[in-house]
Amino acid sequence: MKQYVFAGIAAAVLLTACGSSAKEKNAALNDKKIALEKLKADKNKLDENIKKLETEINKLDPANSTAQKPKLVSVQTLTPAEFSHYIELQGRIESENISYITPRGAGGVVKAIYVKQGDVVRKGQLLMKLDDAIARQSVAAAKEALQTTLTQLDYAKNIYQRQKNLWDQNIGTEVQVITAKNNVASLEKQLAAQQENVKVYQEQLNTANVYSEVSGVADEVTIRVGEIFSPQSAAMSGIKIVNNASLKVTGNIPENYLANVRRGSVVVVSVPDINKTFNSTVSFVGATINALSRGFVVEAKLPADPLLKPYQISLLKIKDYTAPRVIAVPVSTLQNDEKGKFVMVAATENGQLVARKREVTIGMLNGDLLEIKTGLKEGDVLITEGFQSLYDGQSITTQ
Repeated sequence: MKQYVFAGIAAAVLLTACGSSAKEKNAALNDKKIALEKLKADKNKLDENIKKLETEINKLDPANSTAQKPKLVSVQTLTPAEFSHYIELQGRIESENISYITPRGAGGVVKAIYVKQGDVVRKGQLLMKLDDAIARQSVAAAKEALQTTLTQLDYAKNIYQRQKNLWDQNIGTEVQVITAKNNVASLEKQLAAQQENVKVYQEQLNTANVYSEVSGVADEVTIRVGEIFSPQSAAMSGIKIVNNASLKVTGNIPENYLANVRRGSVVVVSVPDINKTFNSTVSFVGATINALSRGFVVEAKLPADPLLKPYQISLLKIKDYTAPRVIAVPVSTLQNDEKGKFVMVAATENGQLVARKREVTIGMLNGDLLEIKTGLKEGDVLITEGFQSLYDGQSITTQ
């Protein structure tokens, strides 16, 4: 009887142990199945996202489609060349010889004008006649006084000679001789002073004749007969002579370029009104900075040209930087991303032409050419057309 009891207990213990082991195995299996289903769900979601992104990319960039074809581009092999930078600004043409005619004296009423607007004027040419009535009277009076003194001097010299002859014969007194001699000397001094007066009055008379001190063209004749012509009013009402044989162009450059511009700097002057360009050099650099414009004046001489006129507007390009061997690219090829500036170049890899991204450091700009400091070298093949939608490693072709 005891044997049956022990056998039953052993069987129960064995059954309990077997049941616990089976539960643990079932639990582990369920966990693995759950994990597998989760991974499958994640995979499906990733595949769906991948497919969605591929579809959007293919819509935006057909070159990324499964049947991708090399993209057609244009290229340019880079070679170093001289590179220059120019400061561009607006200028104005001016004449170096613009003269406002003024009288040599105090001026007066205009009696006659011998030139009209547009006439060619020579240096020394008589342009205007002023009222000289008072000056002529002064000259006449001075000459009359001079003539009187000459007569008195002749008489005094005659008296002195007579007194001297008598004294040589021991007739008369020494006082008479000395007195006669002093009269001659006094009249000679008076005569010299009067001769100078005649010259002064004659010069005053000559100031009524207004001459040109320069050659050129009578650009303005704004004075009229009967008007007062004086040094103070000459610039507003008078005669302006312009000589276009000596012209210059002036401009105002911002002060931050002061260290880069000097006498002798190359200047290219364009005059849009006459569609002409002139090569020159800086002939003058201002010594001060304008307090209002914060700039300084520069000048460059221009050759004589009948189409050039004072106060014409011009465009100045002043060379302020040059380098003998520089890699330069069209500014349109430069692109930007979150990392900085870059261009696309063509590279041959495994016998196939692909696009590669090159980060660059830029320098000066000259027109549509951009100086490249770093990132490109001689022999690199720059993609100049078709680069906008390229990505690094994309297949390209030039044919």
